[in-house]
Amino acid sequence: MIKLKNIIKEAIQPEVKLDKFAEERGKATQKTVDTTKEKGGLAMLSHNHFKVKLPYYKNAAAGKFDMEKSREEYVTLLDKLYKSTLDEMKIDQKTFQELVGKIEVVGELCIRNKEVNNG
Repeated sequence: MIKLKNIIKEAIQPEVKLDKFAEERGKATQKTVDTTKEKGGLAMLSHNHFKVKLPYYKNAAAGKFDMEKSREEYVTLLDKLYKSTLDEMKIDQKTFQELVGKIEVVGELCIRNKEVNNG
C-alpha cells in the first residue's frame, strides 16, 4: 500500500522531471507488455496498446522529447481517430489499440512537460 501511495504521489508531483517520469512509466509499461504477451489471447489487445508507448518513453527518458513535434503528432493522432469514427469505425481492434496508446502517451508526456516547465 505504501509503494502505491508513493507512485501516485510521484506521478502528480511536477518536481519529478520528465526524464525520470518517462523512465519510470517506461519500466511499468514494459512489465505490462511482457505480462500481456505471455498471457496471449485477448490480452494481446492490451499488449498492442502498451507496446507502442515504449519508444516514446525511451526517447523522453533520454532527454529527446520535443514539445512542438509532440503537439503536432497528438493532433494528427486525434484526427486519425476522429476520421475512423466518421468512416463508420473502419478500423480494426489492433490499430485502434495502437492509436489510442499513442494518443495517451503523447498527451501524457506533453502534460508532464508542461507541468514541469510551467509549474
